[in-house]
Amino acid sequence: MIEVLFFARIREQLGIGSLQLAWDGSIDTVESLVQSLVADRGPKWGDTLQADNVVVAVNQQVCDKHKNLVAGDEIAFFPPVTGG
Repeated sequence: MIEVLFFARIREQLGIGSLQLAWDGSIDTVESLVQSLVADRGPKWGDTLQADNVVVAVNQQVCDKHKNLVAGDEIAFFPPVTGG
């Protein structure tokens, strides 16, 4: 099982805060996870998750979309953080 979390604007755009997905080993990177979600849920998911400024974290560590995934991982997608 992997847990996928969506925060802030991304959660609002997709209309969901989290997903739990069965782990079968075929989704082995963040990029393959995104491709699977887009194939299953439609182009709106692609527009949202494949935007250039989306930040991804695996197990609470920011990473790129080439990060390998294993069963039990927590993957989070969130917009860039700004300060003021």
